[in-house]
Amino acid sequence: MNQNDKLGLADRVALVTGGSRGIGKAVVALFASCGAHVVVNYVRDEMAATETVNMAQAHGVKALAVQADVSQLDQAERLLQQTVEHFGRLDFLICNAGIWEGAPVEAISEELWNKTLEINLKGTWSVCRAAVPLMKQQRFGRIVIVSSTAGQRGEANVSNYAASKGGQISFTKSLAPELGSFGINVNCVAPGWVQTEMTNEALGDTATLESVMRSSPLGRVATPEEIAGPIVFLCSTWANHITGEVLNVNGGSVLCG
Repeated sequence: MNQNDKLGLADRVALVTGGSRGIGKAVVALFASCGAHVVVNYVRDEMAATETVNMAQAHGVKALAVQADVSQLDQAERLLQQTVEHFGRLDFLICNAGIWEGAPVEAISEELWNKTLEINLKGTWSVCRAAVPLMKQQRFGRIVIVSSTAGQRGEANVSNYAASKGGQISFTKSLAPELGSFGINVNCVAPGWVQTEMTNEALGDTATLESVMRSSPLGRVATPEEIAGPIVFLCSTWANHITGEVLNVNGGSVLCG
């Protein structure tokens, strides 16, 4: 039996929101290397999405890029419709799309607050809402929501982001018992600092980088690939009896049960 068969990923269909860069791109690459077909959702950067599709196809799987802003329910529904039209099913949904922009609470504009909650939290709800009826019909599905340590402990000057990520964790814990009897497992991965396009500017500051490294027992920042592994694991047959879990992937920087 080959590795793909052991994991139960070969010929499955995975949809990754925010799949053209950072953690999402690493997840697409890992799924493809395990034999899963992939849908790469993106909002603006069509070139990056096309490059990600080409990378996935090089592994011998089918791949599709779909532009959609999942903070808008009608676009999330269109994303699922195009996925089904192309592949006929959806097995794995990775809710990864998100933004990270903050300020002291008195300086956060209403626009930024709403934008953060709409993309990070509402976007997670909208794509799940669109996907769940299909997964119920299939009697199978795996949903993995990408949250953050900020949603577990809170973080100064990004209260909007922390609120959205904490909401994702509560949403995970609500969906797991709601959907378990339909063969749908719902889990959450909570990364700490990860070296991506979203964090490049912050980590480019020497003082910030040194502070981050001191806060982690492993003494370094994670790579996107180190977050992708746990996400894909939660979709594999090795994780069949795991649901409602928050899997911490933070180098030990936040220790919680």
